[in-house]
Parts: sequence; structure tokens; C-alpha cells
Amino acid sequence: MIPRSFIDDLLNRIDIVDAIDRHVPLKKAGTNYVACCPFHSEKTPSFTVSPTKQFYHCFGCGAHGNAIGFLIEYSGLNFVEAVRDLAASIGMPVPEQSAEPFPGQFAPDESPDAPVNLHYKRDAEISLQDLFGALQVATRFYREQLKTSEKAIVYLKKRGLSGKTAARFAIGYAPGGWQNLAAVFPDYASERTQKILMQAGLVIINDEGKQYDRFRDRIMFPILNPKGQIIGFGGRVLAQEEPKYLNSPETALFEKGRELYNFFSARRAIRDADSVVVVEGYMDVIALAEHGIDYAVASLGTATTGFHIQKLLRQTDHIVFSFDGDKAGRKAAWRALENSLALLTDGKFLSFLFLPEGEDPDSFVSKHGKEAFERQLKQAIPLSEFLFKELCSETNLHTSEGRAKLISDAKPLLQQVMAPALSLILLRRLGELSNMSQNELEGVLQINHKHRAPVKSKPLRKQLVTPYRWLILMLLHNPGYLDKLDSDLLSAIDENTEEIAALKALVVFLDRHPHLSSNSSAFSLLAHLQDNPYRTLLEEIESETLKWDNTIDLEAEFSGALEKLQQAQRKKRIAELYNKPLNMLTDAEKRELQQLAAR
Repeated sequence: MIPRSFIDDLLNRIDIVDAIDRHVPLKKAGTNYVACCPFHSEKTPSFTVSPTKQFYHCFGCGAHGNAIGFLIEYSGLNFVEAVRDLAASIGMPVPEQSAEPFPGQFAPDESPDAPVNLHYKRDAEISLQDLFGALQVATRFYREQLKTSEKAIVYLKKRGLSGKTAARFAIGYAPGGWQNLAAVFPDYASERTQKILMQAGLVIINDEGKQYDRFRDRIMFPILNPKGQIIGFGGRVLAQEEPKYLNSPETALFEKGRELYNFFSARRAIRDADSVVVVEGYMDVIALAEHGIDYAVASLGTATTGFHIQKLLRQTDHIVFSFDGDKAGRKAAWRALENSLALLTDGKFLSFLFLPEGEDPDSFVSKHGKEAFERQLKQAIPLSEFLFKELCSETNLHTSEGRAKLISDAKPLLQQVMAPALSLILLRRLGELSNMSQNELEGVLQINHKHRAPVKSKPLRKQLVTPYRWLILMLLHNPGYLDKLDSDLLSAIDENTEEIAALKALVVFLDRHPHLSSNSSAFSLLAHLQDNPYRTLLEEIESETLKWDNTIDLEAEFSGALEKLQQAQRKKRIAELYNKPLNMLTDAEKRELQQLAAR
């Protein structure tokens, strides 16, 4: 456990420009520095680094963070490794484990049997950090159980896994029995601990109120988010039981449609290989890694979603989907294709690898080795070929009706493709198969390629900046503005938007941490808001400071935002009073209405 005070001191001393320039050459651009983004492919620099507030932001893919976050994203380090790397670069010794770690955070060498204090705020709501902490403790417990489970060890060895690979992926074992986690959560049956464990997806409470562990007699695979934090598990049975795989349920931390197994650890290898292999299961990923193929990820018991594809296309231009060649595998591949079409740009490549009957990536690489599997990757079917192969598989193109069906089936798919060159190529191929000209098909499919040509687009209408957004921006830029904010005015807001919720959450956070609001931070405030539910919005808003110049009057902007809020509240109150029948207004309300109308 590294003390928060040390991390703050490190971020104050480190220069993010130097830290990033070691890996990605930066160029001066006004008061900031720019480069082509290392997290997605681009030719025009949109990756911007602020030496003033010590954060980076990519206006292309949305990547955002401080110097520690950059090393985690770019080098695939975990949090502690990134801190140690930065500290070493400026000669700062990292202190030993603090005596009292932050709630929910645990030292890596702490015994899995050590008691866990989950009652640091008995009356507070369950926090995200509580959930992270519980999952970390459970991971250590499962890993310790694996060391003493002969049948689990035999199973992994039979699958060809070495101890080194099992440790690398933090694989564990959940023993049989109903309440094994009680061994590491002393207050297992208490109401608060029950809530934490249930919200983390570790236990189930049935209709009779009985509590029991969700995972029992299963090999356990921790699932990490893009920051390297454990957010859930996948559990595989040892025998022929159902379900074969059991994932954590959807929680505040874990959303299957947005996460990919091994994404955190594979990012560096994906960028180095300029390719990513998407497989169906945990064991496929791990078997490939065992043989030196580290650029593989897996979906988590769900179809490949648009979020998955967007995340991967930020890392590489080439995605290979390697699914089983059976009916279920081809169906999964087709779903991936459907969810990819609208996201493709010219220069991005998607292809599909179907291994021989009865083989999956795990079995194939175990039998034939790395080189044979990579030869298979090179023979993967391009998206365009797979698209028409599937569309034509049950269609008789020798008949007019069959060709008409092909066009009908292709229409909703081709309409999604916005990449100009790819769209045109697909249309021409459809014309060859259907014996129709491009003009005829454009009319039938209602596709106008003139509108998809790379011409200059009209400038977008300037985004409407609300006073709530401005206040968030000012507080992120200088937390000291909290002292000038009218808390009564803020509490009177009863609208329910993400911006308002984020503003209120930010104010509460700063109010609870007065040392941040009394001193203007020399680095991004988001360094303290890693697990804030509105972090993505706050990152987007903070990035707007990168466009500021010396002519902006911050005091005037802050006062203007407050004035707009006051005006909005005044109009709202006037409307409320006007909507009441005159004979229902009290004398005090009549005087209030007069005063409001006179302003």
C-alpha cells in the first residue's frame, strides 16, 4: 500500500511532459504539447498534454489521465509499478506499506487470512472502493486455495498451464461448500458485509434470506478493468457440469458488454503486434499466452458489442475474430460483424478465423504451437468476404428471386457502413453477385456515395455550455472556487441531469477534502477521483481547459455561471407562484412574488 500523501507529492514533483516524452515524442503547441495519440491510430496529432495542470487528453479517442495513468495505459503496468517507475525516474524512494491503508485497499503481500475491516464507515453508503476491496480479498483467498487443491492443480496441468502462467493471470480456486468466504470476511453474516459481498457479486442471498458463496468448486479467473482493478470473476467447473462457465453478475463495477478479459494486460502486446485476436473463452486467451501469443482477449459470456470493438480499434487497426467453426461460433462471428459495420473507417481491418472442425484456439495452439496458429491468423477471412459468403450461403443466385433476396438481406448491413471506400467496394461486390449496376443498387439501397466522399464537412454547431458545466470546469481548474459557490443555490436545483449530478458529487467531494479546495492543485483533481461514477464526463469537461488562452477572464466566467443559475431559479420560482390560484397564495408568497418580479 502506497500512502496517498506520497502519491500527491510524486504528482507534484513529476513533470508529465518529461514522463510522456520518454515514450512518445512531444511537440510544443502554444502553452501545451501535442503528439499523435499512442492509444489509437491517427495522422494528425490530437493527443494533448498540459504542463500547467499535469494531465493528458486525446480529442480523438478520449484517453485522459495523469502521469501515473499514462504509464498504466501505455506500458501495461499496474498502479504500484507505475508509481515506482515514476518515483525512480526522479530519485524518490517509495515508502514502505502504510500502517493503515485506505479503506478497501490492501497490500499485495498481506495474508489472505488477515482480518478485513469493512466497517470504517458503518453508516455510510457502500462505496466502489468497498467493492474493489472485497474482490481483491476474494482473489487472494482463491489463489491460496489453489495452492492446496490437488484436483484443481491437476486440472490446470492437464490443460497445459504452467505455474508461471497461472500466477500471471492470478488464477485461483473456489472450493466446494457454501460459505468458504467467511474465512476471510470475519463479519460475513453482518448486514453491511452482506451488502458489500452481494453488490460485488460474491454471494447470493435467496428468498429465505440464506446467504451462500456464488462460486463453488470452480477454477477462478479474475477480470480486470482498463485500470488493472479486479471487477469480477469467471469461474469454470472442473467436471462435466452446467453451467460450464459462470461469470460475476452485472454490478456497479462490472458490465459484461463493456469489458474484455485480458484487455488490461494485452494492450502493450496489441500495439506491438498491431493486431488483436478476439476469442471466446478465458482458456483460449491463457493457452495462447502460454505459447507466447499475448495479444488475445475474450468477451465475457456475451456477444462482441460495439463498445468492445470501439475499445479495440483504439489500440490497433486490425481485429481478428477467432471463433469455433461450428454453428454457434459462426453465429457469434456474424454478431461481431453486425456490431462492427457502423464503427469501421477506411484503414481498419476486421477478419475472421475459423479453425478446423473440433478445434478452438486453446486446443490448436497446444497441439501445433505458436507459428502454426499465427499462420492461420494470416489466412483469416476478410470482413467483406465473410459478409457475402454468409449472405449467399442460403441463397440461389441463379434465380432472380435469389438475387433479389441477397440485395434485401444486404441492404440494412451496407447502410450502416460509413467508411467511404469500403462502402463503395462492398456495393460493387454486391453488384457483381446480383448483376445490377452501381447506380441501380444505390437507388434500391438508398445509399448516396457522394455524401460519403471525404469532402469538407460543415462546422459543427458550437456545443451549448450550461452553467453547471462551467461550474464543474472552474472547480476542476481551481478547487478554491468552492468557497465562492452558494451551497443553498446548488441544493435548490431539483433537475436530474448527469451534469448536475456530477457537479453536486464534485462539491460534496471537495467539501469532505478541504485541503484540496483551500489549495489550488498543481495537478489534475481527477487524480483523486479514480472511481467517481461521473469520471468520464469530468474528464471530457476538464479537457476543455486545453483550449483556453490568456484572454479568458475566469472570475467573470465564474460569476456569469452563478448569475445564470440564480436567474434560472428565480424564473422557476416565479412560474411556481404564478401557477397557484391567487386566493391560494399566502401573504408571504405574494410579497416574494413581488420581489422576484421586481429584480
